Amino acid sequence: MSSTELPGVRSTATASSPAGAVRVAEGERLRRVVLPGLTLSVRARPPARTDLPPALYVHGLGGSSQNWSTLMAQLEDVLDGEALDLPGFGDSPPPADRDYSVTGLARAVIRHLDAAGRGPVHLFGNSLGGAVTTRVAAVRPDLVRTLTLVSPALPELRVQRSAVPTALLAVPGAAALFARLTRGLTAEQRTRGVMGLCYGDPSRVTPEGFRNAVEEMERRLELPYFWEAMTRSSRGIVDAYTLGGQHGLWRQAGRVLAPTLLIYGGRDQLVSYRMAHRAAAAFRGSRLLCLPEAGHVAMMEYPEVVAAAFRELLRDTDDRDKDGRG
Repeated sequence: MSSTELPGVRSTATASSPAGAVRVAEGERLRRVVLPGLTLSVRARPPARTDLPPALYVHGLGGSSQNWSTLMAQLEDVLDGEALDLPGFGDSPPPADRDYSVTGLARAVIRHLDAAGRGPVHLFGNSLGGAVTTRVAAVRPDLVRTLTLVSPALPELRVQRSAVPTALLAVPGAAALFARLTRGLTAEQRTRGVMGLCYGDPSRVTPEGFRNAVEEMERRLELPYFWEAMTRSSRGIVDAYTLGGQHGLWRQAGRVLAPTLLIYGGRDQLVSYRMAHRAAAAFRGSRLLCLPEAGHVAMMEYPEVVAAAFRELLRDTDDRDKDGRG
């Protein structure tokens, strides 16, 4: 493994970004982790102290490590946090094997954790990242200290109508058709559409936040593999939904041993709010936080609330471990 750190307090370009600069928030650092057949961009904040436990944040479909910047800043006094760009997203190039399945992405997370020697970590996942981290926690419990899932993409029998266009990306040829049909849309129009779908209240996005999102949308649209990553990852979610037996996501949720925090938004248009209690029953000993006004990305809309819920999980987990040792 090799690693190159790219410090910066504003946008910075990396060699794996043919489309241009990647935004780096104040206090963040980017580094590139190179493994055989896999290159990952990792975003981190220097911890407040050197003895803080490690954390890893995993984004959802179409997202990037930037989705976690605000929450990482909220928790920098209790966690040594880093967020990765999944293969083909953010600033990470596609994997050599072009495997965008949930299993393939989980394997990439595991390879990173094994190579970095950071486990066990406090693991966070949103949407697709929630499915990926569920699989990681089930198959490699030694790598996971706690699990926090924000609107995890777990199989639903009745998919919400507003989520159908995303699922249709998995259909062969649909992505090319969608790209042609939306060719005339500006990056600003696309960004407003995404925010309308992902946020419970898009007006909570600041003008600066919206400008940054438009800039990132422009960058991504120039990537030659943008639609491939979206299409194959969408297909990976659909395939994971239909997978049964011991590899089924609900079965694996029941195998997770780590203390788990589940967060669902009442205005989520992609993952149904009604799945919250099923998930709470599936993850043994889990705790559930329901935010009626939140959408699909509660960690971006209500980072203070999500941070407070995690702090409670962390405190209770540490207290339990102390009691166990006693």
